[in-house]
Amino acid sequence: MGTTKFIFAGAAVITMLASSALADDMTGMVTRIDRLNGTISIQQTQKGTVGASAGGAQEYKTKDAAMLDAVHAGDRVTYSATDTNGTGTLTKLQKQ
Repeated sequence: MGTTKFIFAGAAVITMLASSALADDMTGMVTRIDRLNGTISIQQTQKGTVGASAGGAQEYKTKDAAMLDAVHAGDRVTYSATDTNGTGTLTKLQKQ
């Protein structure tokens, strides 16, 4: 029983850390826009360490279609997102 509680507590901490990491302002480059589905893919810009790779592009849903009209593929952006049921949703998107 003690091990099960420990595992669940660890999973809760990881979930909280992952969702709080998405809440901060991030920078990146728009790689793809799908206006029909209301999604956008953004390649996050790596901060800090020189030569570190940022990984692949992350796809986000948007709260409204007007967010997608302000940007194009290749634009550098500042954005904030939340994680809702495993799906990233943009809360802020601003062209740099």
